[in-house]
Amino acid sequence: MDDPSPDGLRLAIALDGTGWHPGSWRAPGARPRDLLTAGYWVDVVREAERGLVDLVTIEDSLGLQADGGQDPGERTDRVRGRLDAVLVAARVAPIVPHVSIVPTAVTTHTEPFHLSKAIATLDFVSGGRAGVRVQVSGRADEAALVGRRPVLQIADLFAEAADWVEVVRRLWDSWEDDAEIRDAATGQFVDRDRLHYIDFSGPHFAVRGPSITPRPPQGQPVVAALAHRDVAFELVGSSADLGFVTPHATGDIAAILGEIRAAQDAAGRAGEPLPVLGDVLVVLDDDAGAAADRLGRLDELAGEPLTSDALVFAGTPAGLADVLLEWRRAGLAGARLRPATIADDLPAISRGLVPELQRRGAFRTTYPDGWAGTLRGLLGMDRPANRYATTGGAR
Repeated sequence: MDDPSPDGLRLAIALDGTGWHPGSWRAPGARPRDLLTAGYWVDVVREAERGLVDLVTIEDSLGLQADGGQDPGERTDRVRGRLDAVLVAARVAPIVPHVSIVPTAVTTHTEPFHLSKAIATLDFVSGGRAGVRVQVSGRADEAALVGRRPVLQIADLFAEAADWVEVVRRLWDSWEDDAEIRDAATGQFVDRDRLHYIDFSGPHFAVRGPSITPRPPQGQPVVAALAHRDVAFELVGSSADLGFVTPHATGDIAAILGEIRAAQDAAGRAGEPLPVLGDVLVVLDDDAGAAADRLGRLDELAGEPLTSDALVFAGTPAGLADVLLEWRRAGLAGARLRPATIADDLPAISRGLVPELQRRGAFRTTYPDGWAGTLRGLLGMDRPANRYATTGGAR
């Protein structure tokens, strides 16, 4: 067996429009006219589920997609506009029964009370397969859309995001699991003593609570974050259940994990499961030369070479499997794969890469027994106790 872990790799798929390459919408089979339809997203997530992946993430932002700092309104040859990721997830989740769905939320301009309710609702409609990927925004155009305040400094953005996660987690716990009695005979629907004020007060938020949505099926839906640098590594280590990072070589991994684990220890979370996945933007073909040629054609369609914060891999499924298993041996739990084109590279993952990993004994051949149908269960995480029920917090 190539993989040293008994449970093999973790795999996630990052979904963004027609794909992560800016020329992907012009590729054959891209379906750009279907992007704003529910059917498109159902089809895409079904293809990801065919690959038995742990989860899919759905990208989102509050502004038009940008190109390297350029005003996004200046170019008309790029995909512009997107559906709300949480609402897409809520539409797809009841139809696609196994894969978990983790939409992106921009914490900088979105109130934690509103998103806690939305993600709790997603957890209910998915049967416990929900999470949220927290994202900060330092873009002036997005701040101007909201008009609430100027752009924050990077340290303040991430400090606010940490408080945002804490408020959301407290709101998810503000109802005990047995708060709803629903006893028609006595006329008592809810036990008020099992609803709790969270009384959070900090430099960024003051939220009394409780939530208006009962505690989600997972207790705490999975919180994920993408990290490129020190303050983001701290956010993953202190506040997240799942991290995504962007090593460009195997040699980068030890230092990245060292910073995340140090932040995890400093937050008093040593020993808690916190899987970290490496992001890779993939262009796959049965022949490495053909994959490189297709990347070149996509660059021509876009009018410029592809650039990415993540490693760009153009090659075969077997070659990508080599990279992922090398990363696994270096300490990552797996990978989050960004298909350059959804039409080509997502099926290449689900029907090419996954079978290759299975042949090597490094990936599941079915969703496992005993995972309880929840994302936390699939990731090997327990359903957490309610902080207020166990500590006797104020009611």
